[in-house]
Amino acid sequence: MTDVTEDWLSRVLLRDVEGLRLQLEAYPNEDDIWKAVPGLSNSAGTLALHLAGNLQHYIGARLGGTSYVRDRRAEFDTRDVPRSELLREVEAARAAVTLGFAAVRERGAENELDREYPEAIGGVTLTTGQFLVHLAAHLGYHLGQVDYHRRIVTGEDAVPGIVSPRFLA
Repeated sequence: MTDVTEDWLSRVLLRDVEGLRLQLEAYPNEDDIWKAVPGLSNSAGTLALHLAGNLQHYIGARLGGTSYVRDRRAEFDTRDVPRSELLREVEAARAAVTLGFAAVRERGAENELDREYPEAIGGVTLTTGQFLVHLAAHLGYHLGQVDYHRRIVTGEDAVPGIVSPRFLA
Protein backbone atom coordinates (compact mmCIF):
# COMPACT_ATOMS: atom_id res chain seq x y z
CA MET A 1 0.00 0.00 0.00
CA THR A 2 1.92 3.01 -1.19
CA ASP A 3 1.98 6.01 1.16
CA VAL A 4 -0.70 4.50 3.39
CA THR A 5 0.95 2.84 6.33
CA GLU A 6 -0.34 1.35 9.52
CA ASP A 7 1.09 4.42 11.25
CA TRP A 8 -1.07 6.82 9.21
CA LEU A 9 -4.16 4.66 9.53
CA SER A 10 -3.61 4.44 13.28
CA ARG A 11 -3.18 8.22 13.57
CA VAL A 12 -6.39 8.94 11.64
CA LEU A 13 -8.41 6.45 13.66
CA LEU A 14 -7.04 7.67 16.99
CA ARG A 15 -7.63 11.31 16.01
CA ASP A 16 -11.25 10.55 15.17
CA VAL A 17 -11.81 8.49 18.32
CA GLU A 18 -10.56 11.55 20.22
CA GLY A 19 -12.99 13.64 18.16
CA LEU A 20 -15.84 11.39 19.26
CA ARG A 21 -14.84 11.89 22.89
CA LEU A 22 -14.74 15.67 22.42
CA GLN A 23 -18.15 15.64 20.74
CA LEU A 24 -19.74 13.72 23.61
CA GLU A 25 -18.18 16.07 26.13
CA ALA A 26 -19.44 19.11 24.18
CA TYR A 27 -23.11 18.36 24.92
CA PRO A 28 -23.97 20.81 27.75
CA ASN A 29 -26.91 18.61 28.79
CA GLU A 30 -26.09 14.90 29.00
CA ASP A 31 -29.68 13.90 28.16
CA ASP A 32 -29.35 15.58 24.75
CA ILE A 33 -26.90 12.87 23.68
CA TRP A 34 -29.89 10.53 23.41
CA LYS A 35 -32.41 13.00 21.97
CA ALA A 36 -34.27 11.77 18.89
CA VAL A 37 -34.18 14.16 15.95
CA PRO A 38 -36.66 13.91 13.05
CA GLY A 39 -34.86 12.76 9.92
CA LEU A 40 -31.88 11.28 11.80
CA SER A 41 -31.88 7.53 12.34
CA ASN A 42 -29.57 7.54 15.35
CA SER A 43 -28.74 9.69 18.34
CA ALA A 44 -25.16 10.54 19.24
CA GLY A 45 -25.31 7.96 22.03
CA THR A 46 -26.30 5.21 19.63
CA LEU A 47 -23.54 6.20 17.22
CA ALA A 48 -20.98 6.28 20.04
CA LEU A 49 -21.92 2.76 21.14
CA HIS A 50 -21.84 1.56 17.54
CA LEU A 51 -18.42 3.07 16.81
CA ALA A 52 -16.92 1.82 20.07
CA GLY A 53 -18.22 -1.69 19.45
CA ASN A 54 -17.11 -1.62 15.84
CA LEU A 55 -13.51 -0.65 16.67
CA GLN A 56 -13.26 -3.00 19.64
CA HIS A 57 -14.41 -5.87 17.44
CA TYR A 58 -12.69 -5.24 14.11
CA ILE A 59 -9.39 -3.87 15.39
CA GLY A 60 -9.14 -4.96 19.03
CA ALA A 61 -10.45 -8.51 18.76
CA ARG A 62 -9.70 -9.37 15.13
CA LEU A 63 -6.27 -7.75 14.83
CA GLY A 64 -5.20 -7.39 18.46
CA GLY A 65 -6.50 -10.69 19.77
CA THR A 66 -8.62 -9.30 22.62
CA SER A 67 -11.52 -11.31 23.97
CA TYR A 68 -14.08 -8.59 23.13
CA VAL A 69 -17.40 -10.03 21.97
CA ARG A 70 -19.55 -7.65 20.01
CA ASP A 71 -23.30 -7.29 20.44
CA ARG A 72 -24.13 -5.16 17.40
CA ARG A 73 -27.87 -5.29 18.04
CA ALA A 74 -27.35 -3.85 21.54
CA GLU A 75 -25.33 -0.99 20.06
CA PHE A 76 -28.50 0.16 18.30
CA ASP A 77 -31.10 -0.91 20.88
CA THR A 78 -29.53 0.40 24.10
CA ARG A 79 -30.68 3.83 25.29
CA ASP A 80 -29.94 6.36 28.00
CA VAL A 81 -26.45 5.16 28.85
CA PRO A 82 -24.78 7.82 31.03
CA ARG A 83 -22.14 9.95 29.32
CA SER A 84 -19.50 8.56 31.70
CA GLU A 85 -20.20 5.04 30.42
CA LEU A 86 -20.15 6.20 26.79
CA LEU A 87 -16.78 7.80 27.44
CA ARG A 88 -15.51 4.53 28.96
CA GLU A 89 -16.58 2.73 25.79
CA VAL A 90 -14.83 5.35 23.64
CA GLU A 91 -11.70 4.91 25.77
CA ALA A 92 -11.96 1.13 25.31
CA ALA A 93 -12.17 1.71 21.55
CA ARG A 94 -9.06 3.91 21.69
CA ALA A 95 -7.22 1.21 23.62
CA ALA A 96 -8.39 -1.42 21.10
CA VAL A 97 -7.05 0.64 18.19
CA THR A 98 -3.71 1.11 19.96
CA LEU A 99 -3.44 -2.60 20.82
CA GLY A 100 -4.61 -3.77 17.38
CA PHE A 101 -2.07 -1.63 15.55
CA ALA A 102 0.71 -2.70 17.93
CA ALA A 103 -0.11 -6.31 17.03
CA VAL A 104 -0.06 -5.47 13.32
CA ARG A 105 3.38 -3.87 13.72
CA GLU A 106 4.67 -6.91 15.62
CA ARG A 107 3.61 -9.21 12.78
CA GLY A 108 5.26 -6.98 10.17
CA ALA A 109 2.89 -4.22 9.18
CA GLU A 110 3.63 -4.09 5.46
CA ASN A 111 2.93 -7.78 5.04
CA GLU A 112 -0.06 -7.61 7.37
CA LEU A 113 -1.73 -4.78 5.44
CA ASP A 114 -1.52 -6.84 2.25
CA ARG A 115 -2.89 -10.02 3.87
CA GLU A 116 -6.53 -10.98 3.74
CA TYR A 117 -8.47 -9.46 6.64
CA PRO A 118 -9.44 -12.32 8.99
CA GLU A 119 -13.19 -11.86 8.51
CA ALA A 120 -15.32 -11.43 5.39
CA ILE A 121 -17.50 -8.35 5.76
CA GLY A 122 -20.89 -8.43 4.08
CA GLY A 123 -19.69 -11.30 1.94
CA VAL A 124 -16.70 -9.28 0.71
CA THR A 125 -13.09 -10.27 1.31
CA LEU A 126 -10.62 -7.39 1.58
CA THR A 127 -7.00 -7.04 2.55
CA THR A 128 -6.37 -5.77 6.06
CA GLY A 129 -5.15 -2.45 4.65
CA GLN A 130 -8.26 -2.02 2.54
CA PHE A 131 -10.51 -2.83 5.47
CA LEU A 132 -8.67 -0.42 7.77
CA VAL A 133 -9.20 2.38 5.23
CA HIS A 134 -12.89 1.44 5.20
CA LEU A 135 -13.01 1.56 9.04
CA ALA A 136 -11.41 5.01 9.04
CA ALA A 137 -13.98 6.26 6.52
CA HIS A 138 -16.81 4.64 8.52
CA LEU A 139 -15.63 6.33 11.72
CA GLY A 140 -15.35 9.71 9.97
CA TYR A 141 -18.82 9.35 8.45
CA HIS A 142 -20.45 8.66 11.80
CA LEU A 143 -18.35 11.30 13.59
CA GLY A 144 -19.86 13.84 11.19
CA GLN A 145 -23.33 12.56 12.07
CA VAL A 146 -22.58 13.00 15.78
CA ASP A 147 -21.42 16.55 15.07
CA TYR A 148 -24.63 17.42 13.22
CA HIS A 149 -26.77 15.75 15.90
CA ARG A 150 -25.05 17.83 18.58
CA ARG A 151 -25.46 21.05 16.61
CA ILE A 152 -29.16 20.37 15.99
CA VAL A 153 -30.09 19.51 19.57
CA THR A 154 -27.90 22.13 21.28
CA GLY A 155 -27.94 24.94 18.72
CA GLU A 156 -24.18 25.24 19.25
CA ASP A 157 -21.53 25.53 16.57
CA ALA A 158 -18.81 23.06 15.64
CA VAL A 159 -16.22 21.78 18.08
CA PRO A 160 -13.06 23.41 16.68
CA GLY A 161 -10.23 21.33 15.33
CA ILE A 162 -11.77 17.90 15.79
CA VAL A 163 -10.49 16.53 12.49
CA SER A 164 -7.58 18.88 11.97
CA PRO A 165 -4.62 17.44 10.05
CA ARG A 166 -2.35 18.97 12.72
CA PHE A 167 -3.22 15.96 14.91
CA LEU A 168 -1.65 13.68 12.29
CA ALA A 169 1.81 15.26 12.41
